[in-house]
Amino acid sequence: MATYTQDIDAIARLRENHGGTWDAIDPESVARMRAQNKFKHGLDIARYTADIMRADMENYDRDPTKYTQSLGCWHGFIGQQKMIAIKKHFNGNTDRRYLYLSGWMVAALRSEFGPLPDQSMHEKTAVAHLIEELYTFLRQADARELNDLFRALDAARESGDKEAEKAARDKIDNHQTHIVPIIADIDAGFGNAEATYLLAKKMIEAGACCIQIENQVSDEKQCGHQDGKVTVPHEEFLAKIRAVRYAFLELGVDNGLIVARTDSLGAGLTKQIAVTKTPGDLGDQYNAFLDCEEIEASELANGDVVINRDGKLLRPKRLASNLFQFRKGTGEARCILDSITALQNGADLIWIETEKPHVRQIGGMMDEIRKAVPDAKLVYNNSPSFNWTLNFRQQVFDAWAEEGRDVSAYDRDNLMRAEYDDSELSIAADEKIRTFQADAARDAGIFHHLITLPTYHTAALSTDNLAREYFGEQGMLGYVKNVQRKEIRQGIACVKHQNMAGSDIGDDHKEYFAGEAALKAAGKDNTMNQFG
Repeated sequence: MATYTQDIDAIARLRENHGGTWDAIDPESVARMRAQNKFKHGLDIARYTADIMRADMENYDRDPTKYTQSLGCWHGFIGQQKMIAIKKHFNGNTDRRYLYLSGWMVAALRSEFGPLPDQSMHEKTAVAHLIEELYTFLRQADARELNDLFRALDAARESGDKEAEKAARDKIDNHQTHIVPIIADIDAGFGNAEATYLLAKKMIEAGACCIQIENQVSDEKQCGHQDGKVTVPHEEFLAKIRAVRYAFLELGVDNGLIVARTDSLGAGLTKQIAVTKTPGDLGDQYNAFLDCEEIEASELANGDVVINRDGKLLRPKRLASNLFQFRKGTGEARCILDSITALQNGADLIWIETEKPHVRQIGGMMDEIRKAVPDAKLVYNNSPSFNWTLNFRQQVFDAWAEEGRDVSAYDRDNLMRAEYDDSELSIAADEKIRTFQADAARDAGIFHHLITLPTYHTAALSTDNLAREYFGEQGMLGYVKNVQRKEIRQGIACVKHQNMAGSDIGDDHKEYFAGEAALKAAGKDNTMNQFG
């Protein structure tokens, strides 16, 4: 890649080729605009970020302490602020830190129908639009950061400080982008395999390098942490995985990634009995989990559906909803089969939706999966749907009880009581929560940890706190003390909100285009100057 100086020289030569008609074009200004627009379209981003994820997966295989993380986003500004914060707090780099795009948050916060549950009722294109929006904001974060470096370079030149000038150039040449991989939720594909392919293309064109798809019935889709989930036979799910792969390959994103999610642990229903041709084939394995009763031919009733297995007639339990029921207690075995099947047929990563965060439960399933696919890696939802405090307090309680420790001071069914917050048990539980991601990466094959809905909750919490203070006795101090002053003390760039929205970049562009005639916003009367 050309350095900043090399780019300026190349543009100067291009200007010369136009015989004086481009003399008003400043090569350095063009070089700056090019640097601020490194990624020209979504496919550039998808290819670049797919390479990052592939490299991270290889590093994780060598060293499971090198797991990756992400936080869910529902707006471009939220994603931008996350990556700005990560660069600020972690030595200017975003290594192993991604963004997650949650279909749940799209449904709840982005649908024109208003807030919706996570049931694939929102506009399918809203997901692709959010991917594009996220990358628009991340690209602007690059442009803003580089703009500050360009201004530092100009100031160094004006003062004659050669060392500062060289340092500014080095930072420009070695600038690390805010562009990171997005794992994007396509739900159950929003229809058949063709519909999945068409939507996947839109998502990839917007910049998605990684698409997560689940094995639920598209038109019966439920949130992974609610009841009533209905899965599809493997062949139908594999057709959708192939559809996503075809979309990646058609668009030239050969390194694109697919996360195959199984909801089978909490899904007790299926809409279809799988097609099977020979005993033990994939369809037969799926059907073997059905809750059936053996009957004689004379017992057949009108409309009965029956399965012939080893010469026996089996009648699957059929509900009034026309759905068929799986045998209780088969969820883990179905998750294991789902995961192995997906990985052996084109998926790159798996996602097992669980009902609680428990390393031994997850690790037990991964041990079985890795017998068939040794390098299997998991994407895991550190979900706000779990009561993390209660779950881990109960896990510590149970472990202590098993060890024979005295737990009589605690009521296992009421461990959320505030009176326990500073107890020895709660301190031990909090330490397990703190190390959960590292422990699960090491012991349960989790390559990527994500929180699906964090900013949904942080937005609600911070707004509640502000409203309570501002409309209460604190008045304006409720905002100044708890928002603006904290922004200043913590160095939150957004305190200068005009700059964050691109005002300074616009001023520089005006100067490129109009020279001394530019009417700029950042004069002495701009109140942003109060923030230094």
